[in-house]
Amino acid sequence: MVEQFYPGAKELLITADGGGSNGSRVKLWKVELQKLANETGLSITVCHFPPGTSKWNKIERRLFSYINLNCRGRPLISHEIIVNLIASTTTAKGLKVNCELDRNKYPKGIKVTDDEMNSINIVRNNFHGEWNYTIMPQK
Repeated sequence: MVEQFYPGAKELLITADGGGSNGSRVKLWKVELQKLANETGLSITVCHFPPGTSKWNKIERRLFSYINLNCRGRPLISHEIIVNLIASTTTAKGLKVNCELDRNKYPKGIKVTDDEMNSINIVRNNFHGEWNYTIMPQK
């Protein structure tokens, strides 16, 4: 699918917060990125914002400020209201937000084994390799 939309792409850069489900210490995040790298053939470079600096995430900051303005204190009492609120967010400069509810069920408590972690084809950056790394496709 990547080749269809981005022919010739060889790598993907992800900037991510330092905590949460995509945090720099989350094992499952790295295991799933390895699966994505294998599936797409892309080298995936991840640069995590240092702890306490998610405000540096320009996309998140720009997006959520407009969602908050659009909310105008309305009670968020259902998924439908939340999705419609987010999806109706626009700006004068042309920002349009797409949003849909993901009704999939995701398993909780997935344990990642040491063998799975050791099998990840990861190259850590010289500068804060715990936050900046590349996961290469496995041959």
